[in-house]
Amino acid sequence: MTSRRILLIHTGGTIGMVRTDHGFAPQDGVVEDEIARLLAGPHAGLSIKMVRLDPLIDSANATPSDWNRIATAIADHHAKYDGFLVTHGTDTLAFCAAALTFALEGLERPVILTGAMLPLTEPGSDGQRNLSDALSALDHTAPGVHVQFAGRLMHGARLRKTHSHSFDAFAAEPTNAPPLRIGPTLVQHNYPGAQVAVLPVAPGGAGAVLEYAAQQCDGIVLRCFGSGTVPNTQEMQNALRTAETRAIPIIAVSQCPEGGIALGTYAAGAILSRHGVVDGHDMTVEAAYAKLLLALAQERNLAGQRTFLATPLCGEFSAPRA
Repeated sequence: MTSRRILLIHTGGTIGMVRTDHGFAPQDGVVEDEIARLLAGPHAGLSIKMVRLDPLIDSANATPSDWNRIATAIADHHAKYDGFLVTHGTDTLAFCAAALTFALEGLERPVILTGAMLPLTEPGSDGQRNLSDALSALDHTAPGVHVQFAGRLMHGARLRKTHSHSFDAFAAEPTNAPPLRIGPTLVQHNYPGAQVAVLPVAPGGAGAVLEYAAQQCDGIVLRCFGSGTVPNTQEMQNALRTAETRAIPIIAVSQCPEGGIALGTYAAGAILSRHGVVDGHDMTVEAAYAKLLLALAQERNLAGQRTFLATPLCGEFSAPRA
């Protein structure tokens, strides 16, 4: 019987760190040692090859170019392996998971991201369990991009980090849609080096910042109150007009962690609809950010970008409320 072939892509993050005089930092060999232990024990039937995306990084330093590197590693080895495991830092793991879900159209293998809140080198680390669970899940998980953490397998494009230090640090709203951008064959879409701002509204907040972003950025993720309301100020109106004039897309999501938005529910949100802001429904800010970047890469004009953002690709948002 041929053993299942798994490619482990190690990017860095807490799971592979050691304690230093300046805090935890990535170190070579940490994840390698744990994989060797797992292969000598509970996962002896697997064939695992490991590649590192050097230099290893703290995920706080990750950029869309790193998402491209990970996606390329998966695409280049897609036909050679039965599944892919990506070890990643937790701070931006939800961004990376959403980005890979959108980028790998026509994926025919399971991809599972995992990490740890406490390094493998520390007593009581959650890294051992997360790695072992992820390897087990690869044996039965359908194609798509998933996240395995704290005993749960979650949808890659609906994930958000909900706790800064608990082992159970992630949540994803349930959906029946697979975390898979369906296509006839694997196509890798790359993220551009565009400038996208993520801006929340606040009572009496600095509206001039939004105006400046509309003047300078290539796109904006606007984090609204509740079901999609914003302050109807002159600065807000100026910013939205500027964005339309410059033909840059804006997508609105809620600051609430659950429920999402529905533009038009309240008059206080009508200004957004009038200026063509895309309703992000219950999309996470992480998914909205990655999808907006990809819209800028795949679509040449504002109309196409808005349509791309409003069209579900892989279950990243639920059907609009009636």
